[in-house]
Amino acid sequence: MMNNKRVNILGCPIDNLTMSETLVKIDDLIVEDGVHQHVVVNVAKLVKLRKDMDLKKIILSCDIINADGMPLVWVSRFLGTPLKERVAGIDLMERLIGLAYKKKYRIFFLGAHENVVKKMVKVFKNKYPKLEIVGYKDGYWKKEEERIVAESIKNSAPDILFVAISSPKKEIFLNEYLDYMKVPFVMGVGGSFDVIAGLTKRAPEWMRNSGLEWLYRFTQEPKRMWKRYLIGNSIFILFAIKEIIKIKYRMYIK
Repeated sequence: MMNNKRVNILGCPIDNLTMSETLVKIDDLIVEDGVHQHVVVNVAKLVKLRKDMDLKKIILSCDIINADGMPLVWVSRFLGTPLKERVAGIDLMERLIGLAYKKKYRIFFLGAHENVVKKMVKVFKNKYPKLEIVGYKDGYWKKEEERIVAESIKNSAPDILFVAISSPKKEIFLNEYLDYMKVPFVMGVGGSFDVIAGLTKRAPEWMRNSGLEWLYRFTQEPKRMWKRYLIGNSIFILFAIKEIIKIKYRMYIK
């Protein structure tokens, strides 16, 4: 398997991998024995994990931790531990679908509303007619139904499980049933199902590359996103400035 160095960005270890290198590593994990989990870290998640020890524990237990957000890439450069590039969750998911089609990996989709996941499955089946989608399930069930959901996934025997359910329900479910389901590779994909199904528009590429994707999402859902982005981004900037000052001070006193 490919070796890679993890870098520390404001208290969170992140794999210093390109998109292509991430795909190679995932491919290796799928053919290995065992269960493997992937996570992407963005500004909001990085801010949250500084106080949420349960979330931090989950992130640290993942086999691959990618940086999803240009601000993390920029800060890594200021900190002297530059990340090679941003690896956005939705882009990685779409690339993995292509890999699954090529390698005949079996896929299960879990999350979103039923009409959304059905529409997304149709999109991928139209693009990859022979893609092995062994099952899908919406992200809404009662607590007493969890075991049934997990058993359905286990019996379908997918190689890749994409999970698009909100936190902390996602983390609680995976923590309880990850080993039981025995899926070689599990990836949380946030709101990617909505984007692929065409319900939500993604920011233009120039905004994503400029680190302004958050602004695009904020203008779409200001009431829901204002606290996450305006307050969260401000806290992130404060953390980053403090860490950069510390590093500059250490260099000065030497």
